[in-house]
Amino acid sequence: MPPELLLVLDVPVSVLKSLYLLPSLMHRLESLMLANQLREEINFCSSNIDIPSSMILEALTTLRCCESFSMERLELLGDSVLKYAVSCHLFLRYPNKHEGQLSARRSLAVCNSTLHKLGTDHKIQGYIRDSAFDPRRWVAPGQRVLRPVPCKCGVDSLEVPLDKKFQTEDPKVKVGKSCDRGHRWLCSKTISDCVEALIGAYYLSGGLVAALHVMKWLGIDAELDPLVVAEVINQASLRTYVPNYEIHMIESKVGYNFSVKFFLQEALTHESLHESYCYQIPCELTFLRIENFLQRLEFLGDSVLDLLITQYLYNHHTDIDPGELTDLRSASVNNENFAQVAVSHDLHKHLQHCSTLLSNQISEYVQSFTESDNTTRLDPSIKGPKALGDLVESIVGAILIDTNLNLDKVWRIVEPLLSPIVTPDKLELPPFRELNELCDSLGYFIKEKCKNKGEVVHAELLLQLDHDLLVGEGFDRSRKVAKGKAASCLLKDLENRGISRKKRKHDCVDSSQTMEDDSLEPTIPKRQRRAEIQLLDESKKACSATPATPGPERKKGFISFVSKIILNVPGYDIIECTGDAKADKKSSSDSAALFMLYELEQRGKLIIEETL
Repeated sequence: MPPELLLVLDVPVSVLKSLYLLPSLMHRLESLMLANQLREEINFCSSNIDIPSSMILEALTTLRCCESFSMERLELLGDSVLKYAVSCHLFLRYPNKHEGQLSARRSLAVCNSTLHKLGTDHKIQGYIRDSAFDPRRWVAPGQRVLRPVPCKCGVDSLEVPLDKKFQTEDPKVKVGKSCDRGHRWLCSKTISDCVEALIGAYYLSGGLVAALHVMKWLGIDAELDPLVVAEVINQASLRTYVPNYEIHMIESKVGYNFSVKFFLQEALTHESLHESYCYQIPCELTFLRIENFLQRLEFLGDSVLDLLITQYLYNHHTDIDPGELTDLRSASVNNENFAQVAVSHDLHKHLQHCSTLLSNQISEYVQSFTESDNTTRLDPSIKGPKALGDLVESIVGAILIDTNLNLDKVWRIVEPLLSPIVTPDKLELPPFRELNELCDSLGYFIKEKCKNKGEVVHAELLLQLDHDLLVGEGFDRSRKVAKGKAASCLLKDLENRGISRKKRKHDCVDSSQTMEDDSLEPTIPKRQRRAEIQLLDESKKACSATPATPGPERKKGFISFVSKIILNVPGYDIIECTGDAKADKKSSSDSAALFMLYELEQRGKLIIEETL
C-alpha cells in the first residue's frame, strides 16, 4: 500500500501486546456466562442460595482443559455428600428394610449410569468444558476460523441426539475436541462426575440445604424431612430400655450422653444376638427381645463418617492433588482404621455378642495391636474383625440420629475419637502398591510369581537392582495378603539399603519454554498409539530388563507436559529418553515411550514391526 495512504497510530507496544490476551479473555468470559446460565436454571424460584459462578465453572471443568482448577476435588466431595443424603433418606423412608436392601437401593441411586442419565436429562453435557483452549481457533464475530475442523459427525442439528448411533467405545476417538459446528465426544463418566462436582460445589457454598436443592433439581430422591426424623426419635424413646452401667461407661468414652439410650443399646448389639440376648446387670439378670438395629445404624454411620472425613481433608489439604486426596480418604475411611479406633478407645469391650469365633478374633487382634508400636507396620495378614469397624460406624450412626442429623455436632464428638487423622507426610499405602510406586520412580522392574500350595498361596516377588537381585516371599490363604507380605519384606530390605518412597511432587511450571508443536491437539500416529504399553511388554520379555513409568512430568508454557523415562538394564546400561512437549500427560508419556522403543531398536534390543 502506498505510504501516503497510511496513517500513523501512536499506540504503545504494551497496548498492542495486551490485545493478544483478548481471545483468552473472551473464552473465560464465555465460560463464566455459561456457568451463570446453569446456575440460573438450578436456582430457578430459589433466591436463598448464593453460589459464585466461578465455583460452578470449576465443577464444569475437566483436567483436559489444563486449567489451574478442575472438578476433581469437588467431585470427591460431592460423591460423599450424595452418598450421605441418599443413605439418610433411605434409612428414614424404609424403617423395616435391612442393611443389604438399603445398600442395594443406594448403589442404584448413586451409580454412574444413573447420574449420567440425570445429567443428560438436564443437558449438563452442553456446559462441560472438556478441552484446552486453542487461541488459534478463536474467531471474532463475523470472522472465519483460520484452522477449520469440518464436521464429519453426521448430525444436521447443533444438538446431538442421545442415540446409540452416536455412542462408541472406539479408543481412537478424540475426546473433547469439537468440530466447527460444536459437536464433540464426551466420556459418559465425565457427565456423572460433573453431576457429583455440582453437588459438591453447592454443598461447599451453601451447606447441605443447597446440596439437597441441586439434588432435587436433578431428580435425585434424597429429601430429609425433619418430621420423619422426629418420628423416628419419638418411636425409639418408647422402646423398652433396661438401665445398664455399660451404657454410661461407653457414653463417657465417646464423650456424648444420648437423649435416647435405646439408640446406643442397639448400636452395641451384634447380629449374633438377633433373636434374643441377655444383659448381665449387677444383682439381676434381665432377658430382652429386640429387633437387630446395628446393621442399619452401621449403614448410616458409614456414610456420615465418609462425608465428615472427606470434608475435613478437603478443607485442611488444599494444596494436594485429587489423587492424593483420594488416598488420604481411603486410608481414613476403611474398616481397618475404624477397628483400630475401637480398640484404642476400648469400645470393643462393650460389643454385645454370643460368638466364640468373634471373641477369639477380637482377642487376637487386640493382642497384635497392643504389641505393635507406632514405628512399625502392622502385619498385613492380621486384619481387624469387621464387627469392630461396624461397631464404630453404628455408634456414629446412633449419634447422628440422636442429634437430629446435626452434622456439626456429630463431628465435634467424633473428631477426638478419630484423631490423629492421617496426613500426606504420614500416609501409608498398601505394601504392594507402595513397592510398585517406589520401583516405578527408580526404574526398577518387579517380577511376580504366585503358586497355590494346597490352601495356601505362595507369593514371590523378584526385584532386580543394579547389582543385586532381591527376593521377597509371602504365604497366606489370600493371594492379595500373600503379595502384601512379600512386598513388605522387599520394602524393609530396600529401606535397609537407604532406598525409600519419595514424596510425590506436584507438576512444576516452566514458562521459559513454549510449545514446539504446530497444533495444541496431541496427535500420535496409529502405529505409535499405546507405545507405553508396548514398551512395558517388551521390557517384561527380558528377565533382567527394568522398565520405568514416566518420571515427574513438568508443566510447560501453561499447557504443555514433558515426560522422561529411565530404563535400567542390569549388566548393560541405563538408558534415558525424554519425550516431546505435549498438551496432556497421556500424550507426553506416549511420546517418551515411543522414543525409548526407537532407542532400544537402534541398540538391537528389540525389533519394531510395521502394522497396517
